[in-house]
Amino acid sequence: MEANGEQYAANFSSIKEAQKRISLYIHKTPVLSSETLNAMSGRSLFFKCECFQKGGAFKFRGASNAVLSLDEDQAIKGVVTHSSGNHAAALSLAAKLRGIPAYIVIPKNAPKCKVENVVRYGGQVIWSEATMHSRESVASKVLEETGAVLVHPYNDGRIISGQGTISLEFLEQVPLLDTIIVPISGGGLISGVALAAKSIKPAIRILAAEPIGANDAAQSKAAGRIITLLETNTVADGLRAFLGDLTWPIVRDLVDDVITVEDKEIIEAMKLCYEILKVAVEPSGAIGLAAVLSDGFRKNPAWQDSKKIGIVLSGGNVDLGVLWDSFRK
Repeated sequence: MEANGEQYAANFSSIKEAQKRISLYIHKTPVLSSETLNAMSGRSLFFKCECFQKGGAFKFRGASNAVLSLDEDQAIKGVVTHSSGNHAAALSLAAKLRGIPAYIVIPKNAPKCKVENVVRYGGQVIWSEATMHSRESVASKVLEETGAVLVHPYNDGRIISGQGTISLEFLEQVPLLDTIIVPISGGGLISGVALAAKSIKPAIRILAAEPIGANDAAQSKAAGRIITLLETNTVADGLRAFLGDLTWPIVRDLVDDVITVEDKEIIEAMKLCYEILKVAVEPSGAIGLAAVLSDGFRKNPAWQDSKKIGIVLSGGNVDLGVLWDSFRK
């Protein structure tokens, strides 16, 4: 797929190939709806529950596509990544299914539940400092020592193609969708979702949801180039990455707008997912619901005709220890 004469890192055929490659391994996740949430939002909402995906998040789609794409000579040396969370666990699990090593560079401030997932799935944890520079330099060292293949959390065509399989399922499950709202961080998920959805339904709207404390995508869209922030401040630990050179062109061309929300709105949306949908969703995963319920969305005339909205609940790996501790206070 091209725009402005530019070839993207993934396209509709690479996404369909990914679906064939991974379909035996992934869960086809269910879609939930709720009359209560429809009434609150004034729209028909459809929730794609990637929190029920293997590894607890959508990331397993991209990771398994990347691992299953490797030829035997590459695979035997294993895979390496740096990630604070769901991609790390997903890559560990995908590598385990193929019987190859996974070397996972994790910053020391990563949520405990996400580190435990990596260990549970057999990934070899290598610690780094919390900075991106430290993560990348430790990962380079591991690559040098092992000869393993780097699988970037989002800036990788194989990852984008795997995540795009969400749209293939979602539009089969709910063909009437006119809008899909997707969390945005590094852009791997929304790039895949947008490429596939707009290939199937060119008029469909793709909206990104982003925390105000990590609003680099909104700033990038406004500036027409990648903007990175000196620091991010949000409860949504999965949404702190910045767009990559492979994801940005797709986000620039195919994402219709970015809706930013406050952390308190994200926490409220998490609570609604628990109480009404009966689903455990992490902050990053609940942000699509937060966006639909936000004043910025509801009062914007541009979105008045978004009536049937798909929301990707991207993951459910919540550090419940923090939640239970808060109850005891």
